[in-house]
Amino acid sequence: MAEPNLAEKHVWTRGMRHLKKNDPALGKIISRLGPYEFRLDDDYYEALVGSIIFQQLAGVAARAILNRFKQIYDGKIPRPREYLDTEEKHLRASGLSPQKIRYIRDLSERIENGVLDLKRLSDLPSDEVVKELDEVKGIGRWTAEMFLIFVLGRTDVLPVDDLGLRKAAQKIYRLRKQPTKEKFEQLSKNWHPYCSIATLYLWRSQEKPQDPVKW
Repeated sequence: MAEPNLAEKHVWTRGMRHLKKNDPALGKIISRLGPYEFRLDDDYYEALVGSIIFQQLAGVAARAILNRFKQIYDGKIPRPREYLDTEEKHLRASGLSPQKIRYIRDLSERIENGVLDLKRLSDLPSDEVVKELDEVKGIGRWTAEMFLIFVLGRTDVLPVDDLGLRKAAQKIYRLRKQPTKEKFEQLSKNWHPYCSIATLYLWRSQEKPQDPVKW
């Protein structure tokens, strides 16, 4: 039997109903914000390259670098071989740091050498996906969890290390201070198996209406 996926509307219907029933505080947020416009990233490599470029940068700066990076390749994200064949001076000119150039190179080499088979990830349990991606330089647990949500559409992902998520929880549950990871896990115990939907609504509760979540 196929695993539920965030790309399916009925999963959202069930998930929202479950969260409203089991967590009234979160249910109020869901009712106030309304339906969530969600679309999966279907290019695994492109999503990971984008996530590396966006790491530790404000959205405007990251988008500017991403756009200059894509200009090297006629407005597109390159394929792994194409990236590996690019002279580093062109990559640096786009604004990529030497560290991120190495990260994307490591990702590209692993794919080209067959060490990392991205398409195989959709068949693996979530913890195995995290383990596989964590082997790549520059891709840690948080980035792997974003991949699970936004690329694979897994329904029960809880990024407990995300400070923005815990800040949103502090506000929603009217806590005196930001919850620890352990406290946050306790707060989320009734969200399963729809932690990803709860996560997306918590992020959205912190946004300005015109600013979509970008990982």
